[in-house]
Amino acid sequence: MPELSLHGSLSVGVPGELAALAMASARFGRLPLSQLLENAASLADRGFPIGKSYAGRLAIAARELASLTNAAAGRPLQGNLEFVEFRRLFLPLDGSEPQPNTWLRQPELGRTYRDIAAGGTAWFYKGPFANLATKALRQSGGLLSRSDFSRYEAKLRAPLRTTYRGSELIGFPPPSSGGVHVAEILNILEEFDLSSMDPESADFIHLVTEAMKLAFADRAHWLGDPDFTRVPRALVSKDYAQHLARKIRMDRASPVPKHGNPPQAGSDWFGKHTTHFSTADSAGNWVACTATVNTTFGSKVVVPGTGVVLNNQMDDFAAQPGVPNGFGLVGAKANAIASGKRPLSSMSPTIVLRDGRPILAVGAAGGPTIISQTLLAILRTVDFGQSPSQALAGVRFHHQWQPDQLLIEKRAGEPIISTLRQRGHNVAVVDNLGATQAVGWNSTEGGFTGAADPRSEGTAIGW
Repeated sequence: MPELSLHGSLSVGVPGELAALAMASARFGRLPLSQLLENAASLADRGFPIGKSYAGRLAIAARELASLTNAAAGRPLQGNLEFVEFRRLFLPLDGSEPQPNTWLRQPELGRTYRDIAAGGTAWFYKGPFANLATKALRQSGGLLSRSDFSRYEAKLRAPLRTTYRGSELIGFPPPSSGGVHVAEILNILEEFDLSSMDPESADFIHLVTEAMKLAFADRAHWLGDPDFTRVPRALVSKDYAQHLARKIRMDRASPVPKHGNPPQAGSDWFGKHTTHFSTADSAGNWVACTATVNTTFGSKVVVPGTGVVLNNQMDDFAAQPGVPNGFGLVGAKANAIASGKRPLSSMSPTIVLRDGRPILAVGAAGGPTIISQTLLAILRTVDFGQSPSQALAGVRFHHQWQPDQLLIEKRAGEPIISTLRQRGHNVAVVDNLGATQAVGWNSTEGGFTGAADPRSEGTAIGW
């Protein structure tokens, strides 16, 4: 039953964000984590009016839960039990759809933040929260245990460093596929004169799409947790990219029947609901941070009394070779489920440097489109000299190899969409694609420029 990896207790993996933020705070922060959590707790207590987008996502979640409840008769301990807390906290009591400007307060989440501030991460991973979470999950058919929580630790991995047209990129290493495949696609495109093209043209979209297809085919076969599988370093080599670039034709879409074979794949390997924010400060610190519970509201399981929504990261594993997950992505043995293993991700937080100085911190939300969104923002910055706001406003498109479909925003216009179809692309038109956030350095005026995605609600602050 494919929905089991998307909704409910079996879809939950050990939450890792707190461990990562605690490590970042201890190693690089100026303020103690306890103080930062108090600010978050105050916001949870005070609440905020939900926007149109947030209300729409809650309405979709409500319809999904209604469908699951109706289909749950044959699933022992599933159905209403595990979703009671989500309904209580996020959905109207009268069963109506959530409306924009409804005030959302989360005092239970505020108490959880204060408990973590007082007891540290041990309260969460080895104490009361772990006890509450595993009890709730087991009661509704989940498999996570207290030892799963207590054994979890954040890992500080060496960043992926690559270059593109004289700029240096610092990206996310495996088990995220984002850093690897943003770099792989950029390496392929480095073989072409992009700056001679209009970034909104059919030629540009066709070329970048063909490079995406080649990289996503590699993702499906090669990528996984490097602690468990051998991920070839040559995926990001310039020589391999040149080999792949020769497969691209400008006059038509080329079939990509399977993954490529990077050199030394058998001997040289990498070492053992999404939100993105990008920020920088006057001290020279730049941050690109992506956090996720996977799909909207994750598993929709809330640990009773805590306000904590649990993820559905198990859907990021390949349940079976070639079987698509909730985003339509296929995987292979490299991303198969195993105890203690981290699932493959598309997160692509990236910092771009020119002459050793950061000029862009960027990342996105939107499942596998995170990779294509981040890629397009980098291309529009490096190849076309666009500001962060210009780069984020451009037409977005995405191809992930399987299914063989080019998603493109309707703002591209019918003439370009028609041209792409004539070249053999199976085009699907969408209103909007993803949400990217970026901060850049304005060398002319000597200040930071923040850019929030114009497709979503929110603003960015620059100085």
